[in-house]
Amino acid sequence: MRLDIVEEDMRAEIGSCVVGERGILKIVERYGLDVFEAHKHYLFDATEQMMRQEIRSIPAGVYRGEANAYYDGKNPGSVYPIRVTITVGDGEIEFDYTGTSPQTNGFVNGTYASSASATILTFLQMVNPDIPHNAGMIRPIGITIPEGTILNAAYPAATTYGNHLCPNNADAIMRALGPVIPERVTAEWNELLCSLTTGKDPRKNGEAFVDINFMGLKGGSGGIYGNDGYDHIGMIDASGGVLDQDYEMFEQQTPHLLLRHEFWEDSAGAGQWRGGLGVETEYQVGGTVNLVTFGDGDVEPSRGSQGGKEGTLNIIKLTYPDGREHVPTTKDLVPNVPAGTVYFQQAGGGGGWGDPRKRPADKVLRDVRNGLVSAEKARGDYGVAIDLTTWTVDQAETARLRADVGAE
Repeated sequence: MRLDIVEEDMRAEIGSCVVGERGILKIVERYGLDVFEAHKHYLFDATEQMMRQEIRSIPAGVYRGEANAYYDGKNPGSVYPIRVTITVGDGEIEFDYTGTSPQTNGFVNGTYASSASATILTFLQMVNPDIPHNAGMIRPIGITIPEGTILNAAYPAATTYGNHLCPNNADAIMRALGPVIPERVTAEWNELLCSLTTGKDPRKNGEAFVDINFMGLKGGSGGIYGNDGYDHIGMIDASGGVLDQDYEMFEQQTPHLLLRHEFWEDSAGAGQWRGGLGVETEYQVGGTVNLVTFGDGDVEPSRGSQGGKEGTLNIIKLTYPDGREHVPTTKDLVPNVPAGTVYFQQAGGGGGWGDPRKRPADKVLRDVRNGLVSAEKARGDYGVAIDLTTWTVDQAETARLRADVGAE
């Protein structure tokens, strides 16, 4: 946090708040506080009714889901269940995390604020995206997270990793509501496994640098009814890598040399709507660096939904100049990584949604031509036979393959 850019970012955030404050004060000055308050509360009330209407579209009942967080950075092999009971009533919904694992003496704990935010974020993906985000939106939503659990740790527990429990929390909610509102719940997203490097840049007289490797960060999202998952999420913004790290800037701001960054063939879970593709990233380390990894995406692949197949697992591997290989754990500090080391990462794909044999054959052909799906996977998972000499679908063989699976 000692780099100047961090201070500059914080000053920009403070400045934006000041600009927002000025705008609100101008509105109050123009219309008066009473009019401002009346409109504000009308907006909140209208938003509340929109959310209640969305909740009423979910069948009333009690639904349960469970997912795991893996390895707390201190106790090898540790597993921490996240359990949620979702009660849907008449225009109200309650998320109760009673039964979730107790907090750990490692650093993989969350706070109530981070966990409640993750709950609301996940639920918002299942309702009308045009609902305004204000206080009225959350009035019909109840969230119970017992203190002392991994999602609401009590002092003095370490909560460094708290925000990164959001995907595990989301999986529990999706596993609860997926069977109830299947067309509104995505297949699971690739779990996070990422890294950052820090050290001195030998090109800049030993100037300190840190890089979070946004290029290899997140992999693909899950497919959903009507749409494939996002390929290469990038900076965790579901932009399909649009806001991903620029290659030239990566090489200017770090001493590393980028060797390869591309979609990972066959990384997406097959489905009527396939998961988003993951990526492969490879670069050569410049200068001696320390490497930090975090996440838990090398244990359980993203699950498919409604007959879709699972995605792929992540891996980070270092190949040292002398040929030795090292695979870091999911939460690791690897000191003194020497210059010339090759860093390799695969960020997995998301799960598929729906029976892969229902995916239009022309879409499968397009993915094969683009190097996103292999001809073997097209045949085995999708039941699509492709003639690689003419780049056409063998219609008769495809019909036979899909008929054989249907008979089974």
